[in-house]
Amino acid sequence: MISIKKLLPFILLFGASIVSAQQTLPIAVNLQKTYTKGTRTATGAPGKNYWQNTADYKIKVNFDPKTRLVSGTVGIDYINNSPDTLKRVQFKLYPNLYKKGVVRQMPVSAEDLTDGVQIKSLTIDNKTPDSAKTRRINGTNMTQKVTPIAPKQKVHFDISYAYTLNKGSHIRTGQVDTGAFFIAYFFPRIAVYDDIDGWNDYPYTGPQEFYNDFCHFSAEVTVPGDYKVWATGDLKNADDVYDSRIVKRITDAGASDKVTDIITEQDIKAGNITKNNTTNTWKFEADDVTDFVFATSNHYLWKASSLVVDPKTGRRTRVDAVFNEKHKDYYAVVDYARKTVEVMSYKFPKWPYPYQHETVFDGLDQMEYPMMVNDNPLEDKADAIELTDHEIFHTMFPFYMGINETKYGWMDEGWATIGEWLVSPEIDPSIVDPYGVAAVEQSAGHEVDVPVMTLTPMLTGTASFTDSYPKPGLGYLYVKDMLGDELFTKALHYYIAQWHGKHPMPYDFFNCMNTGSGMNLNWFWKAWFFDNGVTDLALSKVTNTGLKYTATITKVGSKPIPVNLTLNYADGTTELVHKSIAVWANGNKSTTVNFTAKKAVKKIVLGTTYDPDSNKKDNVWTSSN
Repeated sequence: MISIKKLLPFILLFGASIVSAQQTLPIAVNLQKTYTKGTRTATGAPGKNYWQNTADYKIKVNFDPKTRLVSGTVGIDYINNSPDTLKRVQFKLYPNLYKKGVVRQMPVSAEDLTDGVQIKSLTIDNKTPDSAKTRRINGTNMTQKVTPIAPKQKVHFDISYAYTLNKGSHIRTGQVDTGAFFIAYFFPRIAVYDDIDGWNDYPYTGPQEFYNDFCHFSAEVTVPGDYKVWATGDLKNADDVYDSRIVKRITDAGASDKVTDIITEQDIKAGNITKNNTTNTWKFEADDVTDFVFATSNHYLWKASSLVVDPKTGRRTRVDAVFNEKHKDYYAVVDYARKTVEVMSYKFPKWPYPYQHETVFDGLDQMEYPMMVNDNPLEDKADAIELTDHEIFHTMFPFYMGINETKYGWMDEGWATIGEWLVSPEIDPSIVDPYGVAAVEQSAGHEVDVPVMTLTPMLTGTASFTDSYPKPGLGYLYVKDMLGDELFTKALHYYIAQWHGKHPMPYDFFNCMNTGSGMNLNWFWKAWFFDNGVTDLALSKVTNTGLKYTATITKVGSKPIPVNLTLNYADGTTELVHKSIAVWANGNKSTTVNFTAKKAVKKIVLGTTYDPDSNKKDNVWTSSN
């Protein structure tokens, strides 16, 4: 038998659901059409006509650390699963961010400006098109006219290309030091063609991130003999490139919960890590991922561990920290990374970590990639933990869930933000991470403060940060609190199960959470993601009879936040009285909280770390006794 006390939160939420049952969310015409076409549904699940395109990439790339020349070939088998006949194919040439004369929104030093990606040759099904008549390169977009590609048809491209990697101006990729490089976005790739916009024509100008299809990658990376390579996917020829004792250490690390020193300071000094060849070719393979990147160094250390991420199958994930021995803070990163993977698998989002390995590489940025992270070193322990778990949390969003980060940055950065807030204290219980909350408070209601649903390329100023990171992060946190861990996890898992390996749009998320929880949460989605407004609560009145108290909280601003009352007792102890954001479900402007204190209350303070209240002057009540 379930007690009324245990049922009460669900009764309250069910009541809120009834009240808001008629609430609908505004939706753009192009998104509404996906329901008409049957590619998506109002329940959040993919529609019966849902499709997405894919490709098989065979990459052969040479990298010269001395000249920083990246040169290679890429063979692409592209499959048109759409119902449309394609008369052009859009490619992305991301290294053209550093091309002279290209429009960009991030500064690049003069010494890093190049002539961009040089397309040496391009064939389509072994035929060479007239580049002057059929090809146009505009910034990071390359448009290639093609013989019409019918639905379900496959077409093959072979491209030979080269460009010079940036030495400085490190925007997610480039030289780290004289013997270390993180090389991302290094090959011509076919853009996403989807059921919403058709071709992804958004140029890459620096701030906005990426949108790629789920594809298969086979890559061969050739570097000088003393360089090691780490990359997306599985290393398929470890015996051909590593000394046998290093191979054994890699194997041992993949089977052990302990930390294994795969490459040590002594190994670097001895110089007998790789096979003694002028160059070595490293072969990797990755399936059903959205990108392929690699990093290389001739002097980095490597610590690794692994853990069971799926107890049902016993599947393990290896976690790597690859770093410069001078960066002493990095020695503990393998522990932070391993704990992050553990928490993600067993606590939040409580989904088995989906990939075989996760490599944190000591670089000059703070950026995520499938199975790889490019993180700068940080001396402060809390900062290092928060950065590590934030970037690794991106594994789920946008990589396992194929988010269009270019348009909807909040659909991945917001999750990494709540991931950072929740995972960091699991690694170090002393951490309280208020990342971004102050920025929400300070910018609320200003001209630059726009709804979270604003397309990412349209965001400017502070909103570029707040609308992508803390505001959606708070939204996720509040709905988690409102539903409770069990129901929230059920709803989130429904979303993940429906859309992993696919391309969800915002309404797919909202509708999946509604369906998965069995509740209409549209009042909340509208209030927090669609509407403008200021977050401002006031502790208007407190009355008591003995130890029985009634507190009246007024919603001064239009945007709801939870109600948290910290009771301060005379002996210095405190107690928290909490009500979820559901107290505002009816559109009410005030709410009362009744509670029985343990002893006489000296002071009550409204608000906690994750309640961005723009005016705290009316948040304190002090007893006159």
